[in-house]
Amino acid sequence: MRPSLAQLFHVFARIGVLSFGGPAAQISLMHTELVERRSWLGEKQFLGALSFCMLLPGPEAMQLATYAGWRLRGVPGGLIAGLLFVLPGALVITALALGYASYGQMPVVQAAFTGIKAAVIVIVLQALLSLSRRALSGMSDWLLAGAGFVAMFFLSVPFPLIIAVAALWGMMRATSAPTDTAAATAPPPAPVPFSQTLVTIATWVTLWGLPIAVAWAFNAEFLTDLALFFSKLAVVTFGGAYAVLAYMTQAVVETNGWLTTAQMIDALGLAETTPGPLILVTQFVGLLAGYAEGGLALALLAGGMTLWVTFTPCFLWIFAGAPYVEAILARPRLKGALAGISAAVVGVILNLSVWFALHVLFETVARGPLGPLPDPASFAPINAGLTVIAGIILLGLRIPMIPGLALMAAVAGGLHFVL
Repeated sequence: MRPSLAQLFHVFARIGVLSFGGPAAQISLMHTELVERRSWLGEKQFLGALSFCMLLPGPEAMQLATYAGWRLRGVPGGLIAGLLFVLPGALVITALALGYASYGQMPVVQAAFTGIKAAVIVIVLQALLSLSRRALSGMSDWLLAGAGFVAMFFLSVPFPLIIAVAALWGMMRATSAPTDTAAATAPPPAPVPFSQTLVTIATWVTLWGLPIAVAWAFNAEFLTDLALFFSKLAVVTFGGAYAVLAYMTQAVVETNGWLTTAQMIDALGLAETTPGPLILVTQFVGLLAGYAEGGLALALLAGGMTLWVTFTPCFLWIFAGAPYVEAILARPRLKGALAGISAAVVGVILNLSVWFALHVLFETVARGPLGPLPDPASFAPINAGLTVIAGIILLGLRIPMIPGLALMAAVAGGLHFVL
């Protein structure tokens, strides 16, 4: 059954509001709504679309929603599904970022954030373990993951270079045997002339670049630099937000000086509490950087610009590539490139886990010749204790993420009044 646009709007509004818990939970929610409950997509169509979205840079759950909307109702359906997946979280992020900018330095608020940061150490570790089980199937994958960690943590190799090398390695190792894709037996969409694809690409590239050109024309250097950086990030965001967070932090904190390390860690903690893709942390960064640079008006402009250049490319990838999903998934070298990237991303997320833990457990972390170097005298035993409590709550008791984050904020806030 082909749903109406109104039905599509209703279902994806529900998905957007309930899409907490990261991509696995979001994809599961879409599967329940679209495949099991309403039979709008077949199982093979859904899994084939998911495989395609995993090949792309950007948040795979948001792109899967966009593809599902496109498959059901064309470009209008894709826009409805993609926007509704992002906008609820974007509105929450705006409120949280502006509240943080105004009240984030209050002692009790800082104490609550310490509890959230302790929980995020455990959450990132959970993501690392989950991805490693899927991505590391042999010794070569483990070696590639280890090389990714060493390259980023000790040698400060840029994340885009790690991704490029891993993709090349995966392509070289791929066999030329036909790939048994989940989408192979799904009825393909109507063929699209290549000229139409070129028009689609030109349209979305223009939309992507238009606000950047306006900012440049008005000599808005801060907005231009912000837009160019996050546009580059959108092209290399393979493996999800965790994979690029350390690279993003290095650029945001050390290169551009837009935020402090503590603010970046707080941004990730708050982004974990919102519906929608975790890459919305980029909007949080844009809002805080804009607020520090020029107050509320610039914060809203910077947040909007960051949101635009983060998610407009997602619509470009989907609307240009969706008609060719079956052909793309039949190419084993592309699948090999994805496998190589996935293995390297495990090492990159391990780098983030260690980096994040060091900055939470130690008050002072310097930049040494071989990566971050904590000062042993600055060890924070309260933070370490909170991390152990977070592990018990999230791993031992298996309390869901959002209640777990709230509970850790309450525990840390309570300790502030006791100690």
